[in-house]
Parts: sequence; structure tokens; C-alpha cells
Amino acid sequence: MSEQPAGPKTVLLRRGEVHSPADPFATAMVVERGQVAWVGSEGAADAFADGVDEVIDLDGALVTPAFTDAHVHITATGLALTGLDLSGAPTLEAALALVRDFAAARPADRVLLGHGWDAARWPGGRPPTRAELDTATGGRPLYLSRADVHSAVVSTALLDLVPAGVSRADAPLTADDHHAVREAALGALAPAQRAEAQRTALAHAASLGIGSVHECGGPQISSEDDFTGLLKLAGELPGPRVVGYWAERDVDKARELGAAGAAGDLFVDGALGSHTACLHQPYADAPHTGTVYLDADAVAEHVVACTEAGLQAGFHAIGDAAVTSVVEGVRTAAEKVGLARVRAARHRVEHAEMLTPDTVAAFAELGLIASVQPAFDAIWGGEDGMYVRRLGAGRARTLNPYAALLRAGVPLAFGSDSPVTPLDPWGTVRAAAFHRTPEHRVSVRAAFTAHTRGGWRAIGRDDAGVLVPGAPADYAVWHTGDLIVQAPDDRLARWSTDPRSGTPGLPDLTPGTGLPVCLRTVVGGRTVFVRPGE
Repeated sequence: MSEQPAGPKTVLLRRGEVHSPADPFATAMVVERGQVAWVGSEGAADAFADGVDEVIDLDGALVTPAFTDAHVHITATGLALTGLDLSGAPTLEAALALVRDFAAARPADRVLLGHGWDAARWPGGRPPTRAELDTATGGRPLYLSRADVHSAVVSTALLDLVPAGVSRADAPLTADDHHAVREAALGALAPAQRAEAQRTALAHAASLGIGSVHECGGPQISSEDDFTGLLKLAGELPGPRVVGYWAERDVDKARELGAAGAAGDLFVDGALGSHTACLHQPYADAPHTGTVYLDADAVAEHVVACTEAGLQAGFHAIGDAAVTSVVEGVRTAAEKVGLARVRAARHRVEHAEMLTPDTVAAFAELGLIASVQPAFDAIWGGEDGMYVRRLGAGRARTLNPYAALLRAGVPLAFGSDSPVTPLDPWGTVRAAAFHRTPEHRVSVRAAFTAHTRGGWRAIGRDDAGVLVPGAPADYAVWHTGDLIVQAPDDRLARWSTDPRSGTPGLPDLTPGTGLPVCLRTVVGGRTVFVRPGE
């Protein structure tokens, strides 16, 4: 495969497998003016060969819609890719050694940034003390976010940069204290360092077949300059596309910044790992129910304001009490402005991990989008995972009920919450299809749809995320093995593999098998990634 020039042109792709509901046996596709123009069989492709600018011989490769990651933090992702990654540190001592080496290697950085530590995985279960961090950095400012990005440990020099009133206790900082130190750390970044991180993250996304990302920014997460700078940068690049959400209860501000909604990580609560998700009953390993940032009345007020302004509202809600507050608030808003208007707005709930049958039904009733991250279950689920430690086995088994959401008709949009979990679209599809709790599993096809078309539907676009004539030419080309149909129900799986079913296949994602390798990513007909050697 040869790389295309910058501008979109008419291209025929042939001799491959094209994943399209327009033709489940398609082997060829024509792209024209940034849109899919035709999908069909190899024999019919001959008629197009002389009238296109380029013919790409797929040599058996698979073509799918490009993925949409519906929840990312681009600058933080880029900083994790270019900065200190502690996710693989097996012990506290190893983590401190990595901090020392990183500080020595980055003498010019005004602030040292790292991510991914999880003391629960270390012998002894203890996070680093401030004195240990001061020694490891030689007294320089350091910010290290925990794996869930809802708490952090910092050095004394960074604390000296924040306003008075932030806790100086020798323990991980959470809630408002954490927001203050994160703001100070990111505020110390040089503009060039921030732009480098953004370009790195977008290029990495493209290399994984991701054509669109939903940036979840906000005043407690990044900064206005970071958000507008990212949208400007994305507008200058051929891709991936960036849809921005601004997490502030100020509709005018969100519109001014160019956001698609006053949504994303508008915190109703925190996270389970940091004991800040808001629960109806106390944690199994802590004598409290977490942290609440917004109540149902505040949710209702925000949903009304956004609905009347024609913007999406959205909330970060993880604990069952937080999700209940969102549902109650949205229902109150629907009583004020009308259920049809609320449903049409496609308001979002990010994460939505602790759901009950009642809240699942309410999501369906209110037309809420569930913007969820299956990798959370892959990392924190299971009999020995963090969910069980925080909640006990009974409650842990109820988390992330994707099958129940789909049965109720709730639209799903899959994402990573990167850098909380890495950008990994096929791994995300696998995590949903092979959920650690079997009753929550969905078919590979349903999971794939949630990670492609689902992200487009979450921004109000029902005409995209699928390879049919007229849709945006956002697609990826993959090297993969045989295509099959995988579903939780064996009877359905057997029928779906029968050619008479007309069900297009997808890669075998059985745990332990290799994931597809991205060869090319195209956004709006423009190539944004080609694997070296292709």
C-alpha cells in the first residue's frame, strides 16, 4: 500500500474484506470526496478501476469503520506517552527508582509529571511519602496521578506552587485538593510541551485505527487554553477528529470555547479506586460512602439549561448514589422542559459503572447515552480485583452491566478514559465481549458497534461510523486472521456464521489470540496513518 497525498481523492480499495451492512460479503469499496461512494463485490469493482485516482490492493486485509474513543484526555494521554509511566512498577521501590531516573533525564522540565501508580498492587499497599518523593526528585516539583486519575501524590515543591488551604497531610490528595495540585502542575507546562503531548496522543490514536476522539476537558481537569489549543490543533491536522466537551455548569462558557456540550467529566462523584465514588452503602474497606459533588437539583438545573441552549449535558457518575442523582435530576428536568426534548438532546453519562435495574430502565426512558469503558472491568473486575476489595463480591458482580443496557435499548458509546486505561480499541471490544462477569457480556458485533457507530450517535450523528454510501470515509485497514461471529449465545453464534445469515464477520477476539494490527487509518478520505513498510 502506498501513502496518499494530503487531499482526499477518489480511491478504489479491492481484494479485501469490507465490513459493511450494505453488503455482508463486500470485498471492495470506493471513496470519493471524503465519503464512501460504493461498497460491493470484486467483480463489480472492475467497472470503477479506470475512473479513480488510486487503486489500493488490500491483499486480503480487513476494512472497518474507524473507531471512535468516546472519552479521552488528550494532553494527559500525550504526557503519559512522553512522560513517566508508573503502571508497570511492581513495587514502591521500583516506582521511586523510576522517578529518580526520570528526574535525572529531564533536567529542564519546570514540573515533572507521571501517571499510573497503584499502591494496591504493591507489597505493603503503601503509596510513596512526600519525603521519599522529595529525595527522588532532588526537591523539584512533581505530580504523580494514581491509575484512576482521581488522586495524586506530589512533592513539597509542587505544594509550594498551590494556594494556601490545600492539605499538606502526607497522604494521596483527593477531591478539591487534588484538583488544585493538578491545575498547578499542568499550569507549569510550557506551551511547546503541551502541544508536543497533544500531537503525540493524536498520532498514537491514528496508529490504532481511531478516527475520532471525544475530549473531556474542564476547569478541574485541564485549562481553557489547553482545550482551545487542542481544538485548534485538531482543526489544522487531517485527523483524528476531536469533539470537545467542557465540564462546567456554564452553558455560555462551553459554547464560547467551542464545546459540543457542557458535559464530559462534570463530576457528580469521584472514583472507586480513590474511595471517592458516591455509594448508597459504605465501602467494604472504608467506613464512608465516598464524595458527592453535585446533587439531583444541580443536575436538573444543568440539564434544563443545556436542553434549552441546544447543547448536550453530561456527567461523570460512577457510584450507585451518583447515578441515582443523575437519573433523578434528568427526570426532574424532563418534567420541566418535556421528555421529548430531553431525549432528543442525547445527554450523556460517563462511566456509569454501578447501575441497578431501575437506573438502567431510567437511562432508556430518558434517552441517556452510556459512555462507558470496558477496560475498567478487564483491569479491576474479577474475583481478586479492585472492585471486590472496594465493594465486596456481591456488589462487584453488578458493575458495568453492558448486556442489560443493550437489552433495555440504551445507546452505548465505548471509550478508554485514557490515560486511565490505554487507547486500545480492539482490546476494549474484547473486554466487553469477554466481560469478567459472564451475564454482562455482549457480542463482539455489538461491542464493535458501540466503539464505532456508538461514538457518532453520542454526538447526534446517525449517518456515520458505518461503511455505507454517503457516510464519512473514516475507516481503518487491518491485518488480521479469519473473520468469525462471536456472541454470548452459542445458538446465535452458530447461525451467524452460516452464510445465509448475512452477518459480516469480525476478527476472533478470544482472550489469548493476537489483536488486529492497523495498517492504515483514513479520516474524511485523508490518510492519517500508514504503518511503516506498507
